[in-house]
Parts: sequence; C-alpha cells; structure tokens
Amino acid sequence: MADAAVEGTWRSYGTSRRSTRPVRVRTSAALVALTVLAVLLVPPLVQLDQQAVDLAAKLRPPSWAHPFGTDDVGRDLLLRCVYGLRVSLLVGVAAALSATVIGTAVGATAGALGGWVDRGVMRLVDTFSSVPHLLLGIFIVAMFRPGVWPVVVSVALTHWLSTARIVRAEVLSLRSRPYIEAAVSGGASRWRVAVRHLLPAVLPQAALAAVLMVPHAMWHESALSFLGLGLPTHTASLGTLIQSARGSLLAGQWWPTLFPGLFIIVPTLAIAGLAGAWRERINPRRRSELML
Repeated sequence: MADAAVEGTWRSYGTSRRSTRPVRVRTSAALVALTVLAVLLVPPLVQLDQQAVDLAAKLRPPSWAHPFGTDDVGRDLLLRCVYGLRVSLLVGVAAALSATVIGTAVGATAGALGGWVDRGVMRLVDTFSSVPHLLLGIFIVAMFRPGVWPVVVSVALTHWLSTARIVRAEVLSLRSRPYIEAAVSGGASRWRVAVRHLLPAVLPQAALAAVLMVPHAMWHESALSFLGLGLPTHTASLGTLIQSARGSLLAGQWWPTLFPGLFIIVPTLAIAGLAGAWRERINPRRRSELML
C-alpha cells in the first residue's frame, strides 16, 4: 500500500509537471525574445550615451527619466544593463560555439578511433576536469590584456570537456548500430564512417550542448568581470556593474545591484528553460528523469 501511495504521488507530480510544461516553454521563449529585442532596439531608440557622466544625477532612484535609476557617476543604468547584456550574450554564444566545436571534434575522434587514442584523450579530459573551471579561466585570462576575446577563449578552453564526454558516449553507442557495422563491412574507412554517419548523428546532441552552455558561459563571464579579470572597467559588463555597485548597496541604494543581477538571472534561466524543452524533445525516453 505504501509503495502504491508513493507511486501515485510521483505520478501525479509528473502529470502536473507535464501540464505546466507548455506554459514554462512559452514563458522562456517570450523572455528570450524580449532579451534579443532589448539588445537590438533599446540602444538606437533611447537617445542617451551609456558612457555619459552626470555627477549631478548620480545614484538617482528609478524614475520616468531613468527607469532603472543611475549609477555612482550618473550614467543611465538601463542602457548600461542592456550594453552589459549584449557583451554577455556575445561572450556566451561565441564561447559556447567554440567549446562545442572543440568538444565535438575531440569526443568524435576518441569514440571513432577507440583503443589507445580513446584512453589517452579521456585521461586528458579527466586531467582538465580536475581543475576548477574558474581557477583555470583566471589563469588563461591573466595571460592577455582585458577584453572580450580573451574571455571567450578562457570560457571556451574550460568548457569543452562535457561536450567531449557527451559526443564520445554517443559515438560509442552508434558504433554498434547495424548500419555502421554494414558500412565497415562494406570497406568504408574509419574517416568516411565518422564523417558520413557518426558526425551527423551526434550533431543534435552537440547543438543542445551548445545551447545549454550559453547560460553557463554568461555566468562565467560575469564572474570574471566581477573579479576585475574580464573586461576593462570602462566597458559595460553585468559583472563589472555589480562589482562597482557594492558600495552603493551598503549605503542603501539597491537599484545599481538589483537590475544588473536580474539581467544575468532572467535571460540565463529563460535560455536554460528552452534548452530543457529541446532536450525532452530529442530524448523522449529520458522525460521521466528530466521531470525530477
């Protein structure tokens, strides 16, 4: 009886999750669309210079003139947050694509060749995985001048490991499929099998990994910028905005910290929500696991 009750509870929980899934997907899609529109339309529509300093208007609370208020030197926070979000999206997308290309190439090579190549590549992956991402990213960024592309390189070189594991596992499962064995028996080389059969089959998983990596890369960029190791201090970045607003928060001015934080949290959750829905679609057999 107890087992039946527990099973019924989980079944009702899963049913409620399925019933709310369309709402969550539509909400996530709307937030992603709003994010893209804000990045594209707000700068040309709002006729203000995001770098313009107005000491007479510093730390003003939200108003009609400045919907998000102003920062400690009188700059409009709405524009600063939008420009910071633009930088975060650029870093997130560029780093996710770069890391996915590296991870797909490494994982597909290890899975397709097997043997000592597979063992050596996976030991390399395990070695890099043992070092915390942020620590390794700080080391990489410290070798360059502050800027967008050093951050992209740092995030890409520290986030390809999970993609490599996913692609390798998918390739190993595909190698035992009848059509792969038939291609090998027909005389096809390993290179031809990998390019014509294995790589196209793992592209959906690789694309999903890239989408899931975008929010993580955005958080990574914000963390590096917060530590003063990402972008130059004069460049609008969500991490630098939060870092420069710490003193204002202690003095009771909440808006310089709240709005940049929301610009990090809301878009990343929305992108992750859409990626989760996509994952359920391409992996229908794992829906029960994804609902928990």
